[in-house]
Amino acid sequence: MEPEILEHHDEGALRMIKDLGAGAAGGIAQVLLGQPFDIVKVRLQTTTNYSSALDCASQILKKEGPFAFYKGTLTPLIGIGACVSVQFGAFHEARRRLEDLNHKKYADSTLGYGQYYMAGGFAGITNSFLSGPIEHVRIRLQTQPHGADRLYTGPLDCIRKLVNQGGFWKGLYRGQAVTYLREIQAYGVWFLTFEFLMNQDAKRNNVKREDISSLKVATYGGLAGEALWLSSYPLDVVKSKMQCDSFGATQQFSSMRDCFKKVWATEGMMGFWKGLGPTLLRAMPVSAGTFAVVELTMRALG
Repeated sequence: MEPEILEHHDEGALRMIKDLGAGAAGGIAQVLLGQPFDIVKVRLQTTTNYSSALDCASQILKKEGPFAFYKGTLTPLIGIGACVSVQFGAFHEARRRLEDLNHKKYADSTLGYGQYYMAGGFAGITNSFLSGPIEHVRIRLQTQPHGADRLYTGPLDCIRKLVNQGGFWKGLYRGQAVTYLREIQAYGVWFLTFEFLMNQDAKRNNVKREDISSLKVATYGGLAGEALWLSSYPLDVVKSKMQCDSFGATQQFSSMRDCFKKVWATEGMMGFWKGLGPTLLRAMPVSAGTFAVVELTMRALG
């Protein structure tokens, strides 16, 4: 291999390692900040036992104790760290490829906002192969009965039982079709919103991106989190319902389309927005923390 090509290859590999490392750090922050909100969201999406998010949180605390808010945390702590790592690694790789394409075609590597959405969508679809089963296991652990009636002793037991009940694809990867759609839309909008706000700030104040303050980075990240969920929430509701559904004769939903149809018939339009309140409350600090940690880590790595 020629020295120049080898050097370029090494630089590309180093950039990818930095992207993945920064994403992993952001993912850990995301889980620790967001898990208590997430369990409330999932309970509201999948049951009718609670009158509001506050009622749900109060009942969890009273009946299951404070540690219940971190049920199923081990799986996302490992898995979401990997997922966010993949998200940022895939996004920045897609962004660089699109910049190279623009440079060759237009002699200007600047991305359009449609291209930012495409890069984010690519990150989402890449991430979905991890996030689908990880979120499925988390949802099963979060929605199972408390105490002696619990169905799973932990993540590995849950994975084993899901595969035994429905097989690898229909069991562990249940709801994967709607997961693809949610991830493309969610992360397309997430990265697009963050990049738009960062670019507008740099342009408005005539500063470089790395000179934008950490507070602003966190604020823009938080706003991107709100946009993510507002643009994709109905898809997430369908995914959650499918991933806590029974197997065999008591299964309610045969497909994504069937789930959409039944939710519309029984709950109407508002059925697709149940649990949005705690989700938006969670989104601001979680997404702000994720982008702030990733951005600071990437600046520190150079």
